[in-house]
Amino acid sequence: MNKLSPVYTLQNECNDCYKCLRECPVKAIKIEDGHASVLSDKCLACGGCVQACPARAKRVRSDIARVKTLLAGPQTTLVSLAPSWAGVFDFSAPTMIRLLKKIGFSAVSETALGAQEVSIESARILNAQAKGLFISSACPVVVDYIRLYKTDFSASLLALASPALTHAQMLKARYGRDSAVVFIGPCIAKKNEADRHPELIDAALTFEELNCWLKEEQLAPAELRPEAGDVFVPEAAYEGALYPLEGGMNITLQQSGVSGAVQLLNISSLATLDQALNGLQPQAVTQKIFIEALACSGGCANGPALSSAKPGVSVILDIKRKARQRAQIPAAAAAILPEQHTARQITESVFPLQEILAAMKKLGKYTEEDELNCGACGYQTCRALARALLRGEAEPSMCASYMRKLAARKAAAMFRCMPSAVIIADSNGQALEANDAFLKMFCGEMYEVLSARPDGLAGAQLDKIIDFADIFRQTLKTGQDIHQERYPAGGKLYDISAFTIEPGVTAGAIITDVTQSAMNREKIAHKAREVLAKNITIVQDIACLLGEHMVDTELLLNSIAQDFEPPDRTERHVH
Repeated sequence: MNKLSPVYTLQNECNDCYKCLRECPVKAIKIEDGHASVLSDKCLACGGCVQACPARAKRVRSDIARVKTLLAGPQTTLVSLAPSWAGVFDFSAPTMIRLLKKIGFSAVSETALGAQEVSIESARILNAQAKGLFISSACPVVVDYIRLYKTDFSASLLALASPALTHAQMLKARYGRDSAVVFIGPCIAKKNEADRHPELIDAALTFEELNCWLKEEQLAPAELRPEAGDVFVPEAAYEGALYPLEGGMNITLQQSGVSGAVQLLNISSLATLDQALNGLQPQAVTQKIFIEALACSGGCANGPALSSAKPGVSVILDIKRKARQRAQIPAAAAAILPEQHTARQITESVFPLQEILAAMKKLGKYTEEDELNCGACGYQTCRALARALLRGEAEPSMCASYMRKLAARKAAAMFRCMPSAVIIADSNGQALEANDAFLKMFCGEMYEVLSARPDGLAGAQLDKIIDFADIFRQTLKTGQDIHQERYPAGGKLYDISAFTIEPGVTAGAIITDVTQSAMNREKIAHKAREVLAKNITIVQDIACLLGEHMVDTELLLNSIAQDFEPPDRTERHVH
C-alpha cells in the first residue's frame, strides 16, 4: 500500500475479485497473494478502480490533514472551486462560500476563471494554425494517458496548462506568491497535478473529502446565514462554468471566436479516445482538428469523486442553469500559463517467445485452442496475462479456466481412486457419473464394456442397476442427506450415504459393501457369545462350590468354638 499515491489499496479489504484490473484502462494493478495493489508509476488516477471495487478496498488519499495545516498557517489560503460544484450542491453560491470560510479558508474563487483564459488562448492558437491535430490539455488523466501511453500524440496536446493551474497562477499573482491555493472538485487526478506543481496548487481535495469535512465540523448549510462579503473573488465566472459538461469547452471556443475552419470534436472516456486515435498519424492530418478530450464519460459532471446522489441529468441541468454569459468576451487572454507536455512513455519488458510459452504452460495453455482470451482475469488476452506473470504483476490463480480445470482434475482423481462406490444422478433417475468402484460393484459382466466408454455409465437408469434408487428420489425430494447402515440389497449389505448436490436437480451417493465385515462381525459375536456362556457356566459352578465349602467351614468352626467355651458358673459351684 502506497498512501503517497492518490489511489491505494486497503489490502485487508481486497477480495481478489480482479474487478479493478478489468476496469483499469492501462492495467496499473499488481496482483500478489490474491490482493491487488496500485502501480503508482503507471496509474492515471482516473478513479475507475475506486468506483468499480465492490469491497471499497480502493481508496483515495485524503489531503484534509494537509489542508488543515495550511489553514493553521499565517498565509492567505484560497479555494479554487471546480465549476461542477453548481450541479453537486443544492444551495446558493453565497452559502457555499460561507461554508468554506467557516472551516477556515480566507476566500473562494472559481476555477472557471482559469478555464475562460484557456479557451481564449486556445482559440487564438487554433486560428493561427494551417492544419494539424490538436488535443485539449484540460483533463489531467487525458494528458497523462497521452504522455505515458500514446506518446505519438504528445506533440498534439495544446501547450497550455490546465484551467486549474492557470487559475492558481492568477490567484498567486493577485494575492501574493506566499498565498496557498487549494483546489476542490470531482477529480482524483488533480492530486497528481497538485503533487507535480506544488508551487501553484498546495493541495487538492475532492468533493467527497469536502463533504466528510463538513460532516466532521457538523456544519448544516440550511442554518448558515451568508454575509455581505460572501462572493467569489476576484469575480464570478461566466462561460467557463460550462467546462464540466461534455462539449462545454468547445462551446466556449466558439464563443471565443474560433474559426469555422477548425473541426471541433468532443470525446469522453479513455476507451473512446483510444479507439479514435488508433491508426491515426498526427503528422498526416491535413485539416485543423481539435479534440476536447475528457477521461470521464459525460465529462467532469460525472467525475469519480463527484459525491452526489442526484440523477446525472439534474447535475447537468443545474450546471447549465447557473452558468452566466458575458456580453463580450475579450479578444486576448489576460493570463496565460504555457506548459509543454513532455512524453514519458511507459515501456514494458519484451520477453522472448519461449518465455511467454513457458508462462502460458503455467496457466494450462499448451495450444492456441487453450487460449480462450475471455478477459476474466482483467487482461484482454491470455498472452497479456502471461507477460504480466513474467513481469511479476500477476499470478496463475487469476486464470479462472485454469483453476477450474485444475479443480476438476483433482476432483476427478479423487473420484476415480476412491475405494468406495460413488454415483451421481439427476432428478430423472439417470446416472450422470460413476467411478470405477461403482462399475465393479454393480455392473458385473458389463464392467469391461462400460469402463471402456468415454461417458461410462452416463445416461443409464439407476432403477435397472441398483435396488435402492428410491433413496436418491427421497434425497432429491426432501433436500436432506440420508445415511443407511447395513442396507440389504441383492443379498448383500451396504452402507449408503446419499447427499444433495443441487437441491431438486442432482444427488450423489457413496456406497460401501459391508457384507463381509458384517459376516465377520457376526462370527466374532457368535464366538463371543459361546465364550461368554461357557464363562458364565464356570462362574456359576465356582459359585456353587464356594457356597458348599463355606457351609462346611462354618459348621467346623462352630464346633471348635463350642469346645473351647468355659463351663457355666453354676455348674462349677455344685461340683
